[in-house]
Amino acid sequence: MQEHSAPTSKPNRLTLYIVIAMVLGIFAGYLVHENASPEFIKDFSPKIKLLATIFIRMVQMIIAPLVFATLVVGIAKLGDLKTVGRVGGKAMLWFISASLISLTLGLILVNITKPGVGVNIAGNDLEGAKDLIGKTKEFSLDKFIEHVFPRSVVEAMANNEILQLVIFSVFFGVAVTAIGEKGAPIVKALDALTHIVLKMVAYVMNLAPLGVFGAMTAVISIKGLMILKTYAYYIGSFYLGLAALWLILLGVGYLILKKRLKVLLKRLYSPMAIAFNTASSEAVFPKLVEEMERFGCNNKIVSFTLPLGYSFNLDGSMMYMTFAGMFIAQAYNITSVTGHLETQIAMLLVFMLTSKGIAGVPRASLVVVLATCGMFGIPPEGIGLVLAIDTFCDMGRSMTNVLGNALATAAVSKWEGALEG
Repeated sequence: MQEHSAPTSKPNRLTLYIVIAMVLGIFAGYLVHENASPEFIKDFSPKIKLLATIFIRMVQMIIAPLVFATLVVGIAKLGDLKTVGRVGGKAMLWFISASLISLTLGLILVNITKPGVGVNIAGNDLEGAKDLIGKTKEFSLDKFIEHVFPRSVVEAMANNEILQLVIFSVFFGVAVTAIGEKGAPIVKALDALTHIVLKMVAYVMNLAPLGVFGAMTAVISIKGLMILKTYAYYIGSFYLGLAALWLILLGVGYLILKKRLKVLLKRLYSPMAIAFNTASSEAVFPKLVEEMERFGCNNKIVSFTLPLGYSFNLDGSMMYMTFAGMFIAQAYNITSVTGHLETQIAMLLVFMLTSKGIAGVPRASLVVVLATCGMFGIPPEGIGLVLAIDTFCDMGRSMTNVLGNALATAAVSKWEGALEG
C-alpha cells in the first residue's frame, strides 16, 4: 500500500484549517458564554457539539472494517506464525514498557506537584459523577473479561470494541495463513477493502475542521475561559507530566530512528492536531495508518502493530489515570493512599491491567479511574472534581496516545528491517 504517497502540502493545509477552526471555536464559545443567557447556552452547546459528533461518528464507521482488514492482511502477509509471534512480541515489549513508564512518571509527578492538596471539594460536579458511577457499577472482573473476548464479531464491530476486534482478527488472520493458497482470495479482497476504506478516510478528514470548531465552541460556551484559570495548576501539572513523557518517548525514538524522527514528526502534525482538537485518538486511527505507510513503515507491520497499539498502548491515558486517581485521593486527604507508596504501586499495577482495551469507550479513562479508586477507599463522587476539565486533559492525552503508537510502529518496523527511506 505504499502507493498512497501524496504531496505533503495537503496534510499541512488540513492542519492549518484545524488550527484556524480551533481559534474560531474558542472565540465563538467565549462570545456565547459572555453574552448569552444560561438557558440559551444550555440549548446551544449540545447543538453546536453535533458538528464534532458527526465527524467522530463518521470516523468511527470506518474503524471496524479498517482494523479487521488491515490486521488480517498484515498477519497473512507476515507469512508464518513464527514471524507473527516475533513481531507481536516486539510490539508487546514496547507497549508494556511504555505503559509502565507513563504510569510511573505520572505517579512520581503527582506526588511532587500535589495538585489535589487544598482543593475545594464543594466544587464537585455531583450530577456528572453520578452518571459515571452508574457506568462503573458494571465494571467487574466478569464484565472486564466480557469486554475483552467477543461473543459476536458483528456485535464487536457494531460497538467499536477494538480489543474484541483485534482478538477475532488475529484468530482469523492466523487461520487464513494456516490454510495457505485457499486463503489467498480472502487476503486479496481484504487488501482491496483496505484501499477503499483509506480512500473514504481522505473524504471524511475534510470534515475535521468543522468537528474541531463544534467541539471547541461547545466546551468554551459552557465552561468559559475561567475554568482553565481555576484548574490551571492541575492542568499545568498534568501537561508537565505529558511533556516529560514526550521527552522520554522522543529520546527513545531518536535512538532507534536517528534523523528520520524529524520526518516522522512532520507526518504526525495533522493526525496529532486532529487528536488534540477533537480529544479523540480514535478519530485519527485511519489517518495514522495512511501516514505511517507514507513515512516508509512496511504496510504488513503497520497493519499488525497499530490496531494492537490502540488496545495496549495508550500512553497518555495511562498517565492520566494515576494523575486523576492521586488527585482525588489528595483532595479528600485519603492518607491510606497518599501516605503509602506500596498502596500507590498496587494501584498503578491495577491500572495497568484494567486499562487494556479501553479505546472507543466514551470517557473510558474516567470509568477505569472510578472502578480502580473504589478498590482503594477513594470516594467515587470525587470524580466530579476532574469532570469539569476532563476535555482539556483529554486533548493532551489523546495526542500523546497518537505519538506513542506511531513511535511503536516505526520502532517495530526498524527492528524488523522493514523501514523504507
